[in-house]
Amino acid sequence: MADQQARPGEDKRPSEIPVIRWEEPPEGPVLILLDQTRLPSEEVELVCTDASALVEAIRSLAVRGAPVLGIAGAYGVALAAARGFDVDEAAEALESARPTAVNLSVGVHRALAAFRDALTATGDPTAAATAALAAAQALHREDAEASARMAAHGLALLDELMPGGGHRVLTHCNTGALVSGGEGTAFAVALAAHRVGRLRRLWVDETRPLLQGARLTAWEAARSGMAYTLLTDSAAGSLFAAGEVDAVLVGADRIAADGSVANKVGNYPLAVLARYHHVPFIVVAPVTTVDPDTPDGASIEVEQRPGFEVTEILTPQASAVGGGGGVPLAPLGTQAYNPAFDVTPPELVTAIVTEEGTVSPVTPEALAALCARARATPTA
Repeated sequence: MADQQARPGEDKRPSEIPVIRWEEPPEGPVLILLDQTRLPSEEVELVCTDASALVEAIRSLAVRGAPVLGIAGAYGVALAAARGFDVDEAAEALESARPTAVNLSVGVHRALAAFRDALTATGDPTAAATAALAAAQALHREDAEASARMAAHGLALLDELMPGGGHRVLTHCNTGALVSGGEGTAFAVALAAHRVGRLRRLWVDETRPLLQGARLTAWEAARSGMAYTLLTDSAAGSLFAAGEVDAVLVGADRIAADGSVANKVGNYPLAVLARYHHVPFIVVAPVTTVDPDTPDGASIEVEQRPGFEVTEILTPQASAVGGGGGVPLAPLGTQAYNPAFDVTPPELVTAIVTEEGTVSPVTPEALAALCARARATPTA
């Protein structure tokens, strides 16, 4: 098998990936992003000087992944406030940039509330901007801490379900440090298993249409010295049939009150395969991804992406929104069905792992209790 060779337990810790950071050069504050559309061929940073630039980065998937979108949204509000733009207008534009990922809205609202409260209390826009930035930085720190706790809970669950280690884990899309203030969600669990010598193999779905598994998860796995193998999405069924998958670990962009999980398109068929083959299907996500205001999966708005993402091979130089510019794969004029997400019903989910603990079986009551527990926990 031609793939990344197994190096059990090797703890190769790459230098910190600067996914998102706030800087204050003399010309004014900026938000700096690692452009994920250029990976793995090159590491290029984007500098956002206003919320509109950040909105474009979010829509183009230069920054992506539910937890880090929340962080970006909060920083975007702080950036608008610090530079004297209309904060409410910026917040509205940011919140609508990716409709499925609830964390984006959570981050925007948190920084906006801090801004408004400080403005009401002091009447000073500078003080309000400082409050918005403090809220964004607090969210950034909390997400890093949540990532570590999710990894610990997830590893404990894997060890409970599969005593003895040697885990062969299938993952979909990208859920590592690129989507988080820490080391990620589902990927962080696999990384924790690797570090203690209990990960035998990470199976990485390439993940259509933008190949975020091939471009991003494989990149992170290689940087961490993990044993991994890349496969086409359509090959997952044969992998299950061969008995080569012990567990599926995925993230989430929104979890409805009933436990339905919206995630990158391709997760639902994996859940069906996992159920048929009696393999645990585990969702790893922070509590902020649970949306009690969305009652069920049918109520989740599923983002539709441009058709050219399917009909063309995009190059790093090609625009990811609005124009294509890649190498054609299909005849000119071909229509494409290209939802960014699908929804997995709760009965197909073995467990939802969060920083506050694990929910299994997944029920509305259990999720509501988890959210109540999270609200009662003081934040830094």
